[in-house]
Amino acid sequence: MRSIWRTLDRRLRLDIALVCLADGVVGMSYGAISVSAGLDLWLPLTLSVLVLAGASEILFVGIVAAGGSPAAAALGGLLVNARHVPFGLAAGDVLGRGVRRVLGSHVMNDESVVFALGQSTPDRRRAAYWACGLGILVCWPLGTLAGGLLGGVLGDPDAYGLDAMFPAVLLALVLPSLRDDARTRRTALAGAVLALAATPFLPAGLPVLAALPALLLPLGGAPGPAEGGPGPADGEPVREETAR
Repeated sequence: MRSIWRTLDRRLRLDIALVCLADGVVGMSYGAISVSAGLDLWLPLTLSVLVLAGASEILFVGIVAAGGSPAAAALGGLLVNARHVPFGLAAGDVLGRGVRRVLGSHVMNDESVVFALGQSTPDRRRAAYWACGLGILVCWPLGTLAGGLLGGVLGDPDAYGLDAMFPAVLLALVLPSLRDDARTRRTALAGAVLALAATPFLPAGLPVLAALPALLLPLGGAPGPAEGGPGPADGEPVREETAR
């Protein structure tokens, strides 16, 4: 962990620490709401350690607290967490091998993946991923425990605006990629349109899955020099093709 922390600059360490802290605050509300709904504290606390995925945990607890079947609640959580499949494809190189890869898959979440993808070198990608993932692994269960012990004092996290903070953080982290690559901008815009169109019809957490087909849309050909594609080598003259 010390080598991971040394790889990151002070600004990035602060950003990661603030995001992990915010996750802990949301975890406090999650624990408080779960206990207030009549669930024993061990249930949300166990989920916070073994599942470690806030959206699916909150969905599970909400369905069970409303009298729904635990099987249906688990299925809903699996659907929400299906977004981890493309996450794994995008950030698989930072997970390592063997037992480390298992732990790396467990701490995979929106924030750790976006922090990793925002770095310019493999070492910084790995360091950002593990620093954020392990930070949330600590902060989320601790927040859940604290919230459960406090009871219903904290209330709904929406009242504090924390529900809007996380999308804003993720958008800020991906802005460099959107600025530098026109194809990425087109794909992101198409995905946003699909997700917004699905929002009135799908439960929270699932519209993001509706955005995945945007990756398959023909939104541009091979990139030219302006979009990162290969251009003429330095000093090589540009030759025009003549019709035959």
